Amino acid sequence: MPYVSRRAVLKGAAGLAALPLLGCSPQVRTQLPANLFTLGVASGEPAADGVVLWTRLAPDPLADDGLGGMPARAVDVEWEVADNEAFTRIVQRGVVTATPEFAHSVHVELSGLNPGAEYFYRFRTGGDISAAGRTRTAPDAASLAPMTMCFASCSHFEQGWFTAYRHLAEENPDLVLQLGDYQYEYGPRDGGVRAHIGPETVTLANYRQRYAQYKSDPDLQAAHAAAPWLVVFDDHELQNNWADEIPEKPQPDFRARRAAALQAYYENMPLRSAAIPRGIDMQLYRRVGWGQLATFHMLDTRQYRTDQPCGDKFRADCAGRFDPSATLTGAEQERWLINGFRESRARWDLLGQQVFFAGVELKEGPATGVNPDAWDGYVANRDRIIAGLVASPVRNAVVLTGDVHSHWAAEISQRPGGRRIATELVTTSISSGGDGGDTREDTAAILPENPHVKYFSNRRGYVRTRITPEQVTADFRTVPYVTRPGAPVQTGKSFVIPDGVPQLT
Repeated sequence: MPYVSRRAVLKGAAGLAALPLLGCSPQVRTQLPANLFTLGVASGEPAADGVVLWTRLAPDPLADDGLGGMPARAVDVEWEVADNEAFTRIVQRGVVTATPEFAHSVHVELSGLNPGAEYFYRFRTGGDISAAGRTRTAPDAASLAPMTMCFASCSHFEQGWFTAYRHLAEENPDLVLQLGDYQYEYGPRDGGVRAHIGPETVTLANYRQRYAQYKSDPDLQAAHAAAPWLVVFDDHELQNNWADEIPEKPQPDFRARRAAALQAYYENMPLRSAAIPRGIDMQLYRRVGWGQLATFHMLDTRQYRTDQPCGDKFRADCAGRFDPSATLTGAEQERWLINGFRESRARWDLLGQQVFFAGVELKEGPATGVNPDAWDGYVANRDRIIAGLVASPVRNAVVLTGDVHSHWAAEISQRPGGRRIATELVTTSISSGGDGGDTREDTAAILPENPHVKYFSNRRGYVRTRITPEQVTADFRTVPYVTRPGAPVQTGKSFVIPDGVPQLT
C-alpha cells in the first residue's frame, strides 16, 4: 500500500505500544474486548491548520444492537499525529472519550498543524492499536500548489466488490470527495454478490450495523486511510428517493427514521462537531478552501428538497407537470451558494453535489424524457444558481456529481445553445449496478440528442483529477468488473479544462 506502507504501520504500532497509556488505568484496559479497531481509521474536513481524525470502537462490528460489542460506558482513546510514517517525530498527542451515545465513535478536531503538510495518525485503547492513516492539511490561503483530488459515489455492498476504492487509494490523492450513497438501506436481496447483514435499515441500531458492515471492507478502509475526505449524503443513506420530510413510500415513523439515519451518518464519518444532528436536521452544506487554488462548495440536495409530483424518471410527459417553485437546495442554501460565488477569489470553484446538473434528454427507447430526480426537475432553482454564477467573479466553475451509476462529462450553458459557463464531471458508481457493460449503443442514443454531453460510460469506477493553476485534468477511471474481486483499473477517457475556458478538451 503506497499510501501507508505495511512496514511503517507495524513499526509505528510497536512504537505506540511502548508508550505509557495516557489517562487510562490497567483495570480499564483489561475489561475491554480485543480487536477494537475493526472499522479502520479516517480523516476529513482539512483546513490549513488541522483536520478531523476518526475511528470507532467495534470488537463485534455486526452486533444486532448496533453497538459493535462495546460495553455501555465511556472509554478513553489515545491518538497521536506524526510527520513521518515511522511515528518517530510525534507532533501532537492526546486523549478523547468515546461514549455509547455516539456508538463509541471518535472525532478529534485538530488545530495547530502546518499548512500544506502530510501527517500520519493512529489510535490506541484497551491494549489495542489501530492501523495508521495518512492525511494532510490544506495549503495556506495564498497557495496555488497543484493537488490531486479523486471523487466517488454509490458503493452498494451487495452488488459488487469495492475494488475501485482500493485503486483510488493507490492514486495517493490529496483529497477524496464522496458524493453520496456511501451505503444502501435495503435488506438482503437474492442474487447479490455479497449479502447485507440485518433487515432494511429503519432504526438507529440498523443503521449503525449497516455502516459497520461497509466499514469492515478492507478496500474502503484503504481509501479512508489514504487521504482526508469531504462527504455529503444522497438518498440511500436514509431511504431511496426521500425528499426533506417526504419518504418514497408513506410511513408514520419517517421523522424518527430520518433522525436515526443522520445520527449514524455523523457517527461514521470524519465530520466536525458542527455537523452533529439536531433531531431530524443536520448542517451538511459547507465550504472548504484549498489555498487560492480551489474552493469546494459541498451541497445538500436532500434535506431541503421539494418533492416533484411527477416522480418517474424519463417520462416524456413529466416536464409539463413540474412545479416551478420546486427546489433541491432550499432558499437559504441557494443564497449561501450564490453569495459564495460572489465572494470567490479561488482559481477553481468546485461544487461537490449529488445529482446531474447539466441534464440530459432521451428521445428513444423505454427511457424517454428528462429526469425529475435531477436538476432537470428543478429548472428555476438551477437557473437562479447559473445566473448567480454568471454575475459573480468566479473564474472557473466545475460541477462534481454522483448518483447516476455512470461516467459523464458535460458542458453547462446559461441556456440551450448559449455561451458555455461551466463544466460538469460525473462519476460512475463504485459498485452499484454491477459490472456495467458495453456503452456504444447507449452512447449513440445519448450524444446526438445532447451536444453538450461529451462522454458517457457505463463501467464502474471513480474520477481522478489533477488541479493546477493552468488546468484541470480529469481521468475517468474504470474497472471491467465488480462481481468478483481483483479487477484492474484503466482510464476510459481523459479531458482537460483550461483555465478561463469552460470547455472539455
